[in-house]
Amino acid sequence: VFEAWTSAEMLRRWYPPGPDWETPVAEVDLRVGGRLRIVMRSPDGEEFSGGGEFREITPPSRLVFTWAWKSTPERESIVTITFKADNGGTLMTFTHEQFFDEDARDRHQQGWNASFEKLEKYLAA
Repeated sequence: VFEAWTSAEMLRRWYPPGPDWETPVAEVDLRVGGRLRIVMRSPDGEEFSGGGEFREITPPSRLVFTWAWKSTPERESIVTITFKADNGGTLMTFTHEQFFDEDARDRHQQGWNASFEKLEKYLAA
């Protein structure tokens, strides 16, 4: 599961939140201070670009990075993900914090939930 978050090729396959969405760009410079960049394309062709900087990388148990959309770089937030072996699988704990406001938090929650559904299907295949 850690690799699904740190491989550009794997991110392209599961990251976009909708079934008809695409990820034409996924770039991962996996080092502290390295950048993460993702461009998602909606079914109507609108693109959403975001990313951040890796703050902590502890394979295979922890990943911390900043996140901001290209359109609002001043609204930087923090994503922390932990991975723990659990009954032959992996328990992923995801925390996204320091949002600009509650509306931004709620929109991200909807998007992440849809992406996590795709991640689960991707890993099960």
